[in-house]
Parts: sequence; C-alpha cells; structure tokens
Amino acid sequence: MNRRAFLTRAGSPLLAGFARLSAQRIDKALPNIVLIYADDLGYGDVSCYGARRIRTSNIDRIAASGIRFVHAHSPAATCTPSRYALLTGEYAWRREGTGILPGDAALLIEPGRTTLPAVLKRQGYATGVVGKWHLGLGAGNLNWNGEIKPGPLEIGFDYAFLMPSTGDRVPCVYVENHRVVNLDPSDPIEVSYEKPFPGEPLGRTHPHLLKMHPSHGHDMAIVNGISRIGYMRGGRKALWKDEEIADVFAAKAVEFIEKHRGGPFFLYFATHDIHVPRVPHPRFVGKSGMGPRGDCILQLDWCVGRILEALDQHGLTRNTLLIFTSDNGPVVDDGYKDEAVEKLGDHKPAGPWRGGKYSIFEAGTRVPFLVRWPARITKAADSPALISQIDLLHTLAFLTGASLEEQAAPDSFNLISALLGRDPQGRPHLVEQAGTLSVVVGRWKYVAPSKGPRMNKNTNIELGNDPAPQLYDLEVDPGERNNVAAEFPDKVAELAALLEQIRRSPRTRP
Repeated sequence: MNRRAFLTRAGSPLLAGFARLSAQRIDKALPNIVLIYADDLGYGDVSCYGARRIRTSNIDRIAASGIRFVHAHSPAATCTPSRYALLTGEYAWRREGTGILPGDAALLIEPGRTTLPAVLKRQGYATGVVGKWHLGLGAGNLNWNGEIKPGPLEIGFDYAFLMPSTGDRVPCVYVENHRVVNLDPSDPIEVSYEKPFPGEPLGRTHPHLLKMHPSHGHDMAIVNGISRIGYMRGGRKALWKDEEIADVFAAKAVEFIEKHRGGPFFLYFATHDIHVPRVPHPRFVGKSGMGPRGDCILQLDWCVGRILEALDQHGLTRNTLLIFTSDNGPVVDDGYKDEAVEKLGDHKPAGPWRGGKYSIFEAGTRVPFLVRWPARITKAADSPALISQIDLLHTLAFLTGASLEEQAAPDSFNLISALLGRDPQGRPHLVEQAGTLSVVVGRWKYVAPSKGPRMNKNTNIELGNDPAPQLYDLEVDPGERNNVAAEFPDKVAELAALLEQIRRSPRTRP
C-alpha cells in the first residue's frame, strides 16, 4: 500500500488527519525528527523501564507522553553492526567487515548508497549527526591531518561533529565535517593499530600515569590519564577531555536544532554515554551511588534534557518526532576498573532479560525504545509490537513521502502504524545478531547452533552460544531459562528453515 492509500484508509483521527491535508500541506506538516542513540544502555538502566536505584527523569518525560516499546530491538548486540543496519536498512551480518571496527577503519557505508539521512535529505530535511560514529572514515590509510573523507557528509548528512570511533579507541579527537577540530599543523597526528610509537608512554608500561586503570585490554596509548586501544601520538591541542565529551556533544546538538529550527531537520544524536571509559563531568560524580557507570547514566539523562529544553524553547516540541533508544544491551565491566561491578548492588541493567552486550540472549538487543510526537501521539501507551531500529529507514521514508529503490534498505519494514502505537504486532519476524543468529517469530525464538564460547570471561556475560539448537517460548519464559527444542522439534525445524531462507535471500523487505 502506498503512503496516500494508507493515510486515506487509516481509521484513527491520528492518521486520518494526514489524509485531510493536501500534498502541499503534508509537506509543510512534515515533522522534525530527532533520533537519540545511547551507547550500551540496557533495558533496565532507566527508570521508565523499571530501574529503581537511579532516576532518569528526562528520559521518563519522553515515555510519559509517548509510546514505550517493550519488544524493540537494536539490530545487533554490538555497536558497529547496529549502527550500520540503522543507517542502511540492511542486516549487518549480510556483509563482511561489519564487526566492531578499529579506530582507523575506512568508511563502511559506500557513498551513493541509500541511507536514512540521504532519504530524508531528498525530502528537504537538513540532516546532522553529532556524537559517536564508529562506522569508519576515509578510504584507507587515512591522513588525520588533512581532509577526512569520505565520511558522513558523503552518505547523506549535511553536518557532522563526531567522535571517529569509540571513547576507548584512538584517535581521541573530534572531527567536524572533514577536519580534526583544533589541530595544530606543527603537531601532526599519527595513529597505528599495529605497533607503538617510540618514546610514547603506554598503559601497560607506565601505569603510574593513569587515573583510571584497565581491567582487561585497553593498555596502549595514554590520553587524558586513560589508556586506550591503539597507538597515537601528536595532536595534543586537539585531544578531547573525557569529562567534557557529553557537554560538547550536547552543545553541538542544540546548536544544530537552533540553526535549523525553521525545519524540517533530522538530528542523529549518538551519545557516548554510557560506553567505557566512563568519566563523567565533575557535576555528576558520585550522584548515582553506583560509581561512574551510574553517574554516566545520569549524564546521559541530562543530555536528553538539553534536547527537550531546546525543542521546548523554540516551540518545536509538538511537531518533532523524537525517538530514544540504544545501540545494544548493557555491559558492566567492559575493560576498566571503574567500580561498576562493586557498586552495582541490586540494579539490573538488563531488566528481566538474560545476557547483555555481545549476547544472543534477549538482553543483547532488547533495548529501551521510546517515541514521542505530540502532534500525532496524544497519550502515553505501551506497545508490545516487535520492532527493530533497522525499520526506521523504510518507516521514515514512508512518513515523509519518499520512495525507495528496489534494492535499497533490503531488511527494513514500514512500521508506521506500530511506531505511532496503532499496531500491536509489528514485524512478522526478526533476526537478532551476536556471535550467532537467532530468529524471533511471535512467541518463539530460535537460536542457531554455534561453536563459540558460552561465556565472555572478561565481561562475565553469557553469550548464548551452544552447539545444539535452542528454542525459547518468550511468552512463558521471557528469561530464556528453559530450552524447549527437544519438546518442539517441528517448531525448531520450521524456524531453522526460516532463518536459512532469510540468510540465503538478498532481502526480507516486502
């Protein structure tokens, strides 16, 4: 069904309101779109999803006037593949090289490809990305001292202010559009992921220089008293201060909103919180009682508050579609001795789900997902619809009247009714990605056999790998404690065949 037919047939006042508008009025009524993408935030890490030891009042504000999804998923249990799938509408496991990227990786998404920002840009949106990128930059052997391209501007964004990779990987600098910010040409940046630079101190050789020590890995280049993954020297004036990252990103995001408040605009605000290293601004230190991880959750909530304030201040709240979610599930110890384990107490980052980041169990991809659009969503509600971030490309294309090429967004479904809280079903099926793959259909989840380790010993997270097939009834066993594969061999065969069909097919989009 095309967009106009859908709007015409819609029975609810929410959607029928679109149908009464002329094409010209529809264009003028297009919402601003803000996507806030948290990092490593678990289903149980925010109070509107059940957290009790910590209060996330700004995130709760979104839930209080929007749709709270309880069966929403990131495309993968780690960040690079989730971000790739979010922007392209394609399952990352379909393509080689979409695992967690090093900090010097080339741009993963080829210029000219249909992406979420490119689609919205065609519809007249100003498009911007602020925050963590981790999708590669350049075409290989990148010179960080010159033009840094291709990058976000070559795949549909008009503006970019980035952390190139992650906070625990070099280079520890900001990139604005095509240049490193505050770079001194007389102090050029050098980056290596193969060997250290002579004379540069490392975490493993100079632990006395560290203000935060690694628990595993993360013992290479030292920046701001924290050792990272990879080697770097130079660029001293350009180096970030971890304590200021959230403030810098929030300010740039607000600046983008203010500049484009005449709309329509699309802002992809990819926060760094609560990824390691967790080094909150001094005003949040000790406020959670849960150590730096908890303090960074409060810092993330503050960042969300800055966005909400900016929208309110400029009269943009009513016609802004605001989406808040996370790139994957939670991890407590992810490489630094930051008291996250010792001060966790009875807090459950994954909520009721099993596993966490890196895991094929539900906590790997079942994440917070909130949608607010006061002009079209008039009351708060919970939705059980099965939905994935991979669906945002097709859904937002439909919403804004954009057509998609046949080969574009091959795994993205148009879930506009689910997004607006009108369809409780959502997707017919969903493939989850970690070390192996699983498929969810209705109440059933099938996990493909795999030979990987069952436990990540560094993070103490169950990965869900098993040489035998696994089948879980999520309706009666949401914690995935009872593998019923032996009891339902026909269902195992059915879902195994479906997963294989999806793997062999180049697309799942209808």
